[in-house]
Amino acid sequence: MPAATIETPSLNIGEAAARSGVSAKMVRHYESLGLLPAAKRTASGYRQYGEKDVHMLRFIRRSRDLGFGMAEIAELLKLWQDRRRSSASVKRIALEHVADLERRIAEMTAMKQTLQRLASCCHGDERPDCPILDDLGQHGH
Repeated sequence: MPAATIETPSLNIGEAAARSGVSAKMVRHYESLGLLPAAKRTASGYRQYGEKDVHMLRFIRRSRDLGFGMAEIAELLKLWQDRRRSSASVKRIALEHVADLERRIAEMTAMKQTLQRLASCCHGDERPDCPILDDLGQHGH
């Protein structure tokens, strides 16, 4: 049986960012939040990453693409790394996120309808009368 290989970090932050599709700034941010383990450092202090880190960054990026928040991503990462996890926990997080997305979509739909109604009431000409501004002024206090 071959000996287990230990991954040697060999990518700088720019290379890890490029391979994962995440900016170097976000790599540092995810590291500061604890989503990504602290990078190994060269003697001169440069961060070094391995393929495992790139894989984690891709996981984080895909989670962000789906709209998960940082707390949810942290929980999903822990579950992803736990081979004894219950898929029910992952499904719960996903369905809670779906419910949150549905709520936000409903709120945005209501905003869109209100703005469309207000815009249709506005003449959009040289006159100073503007139902859009009137509405904003009434709800501003």
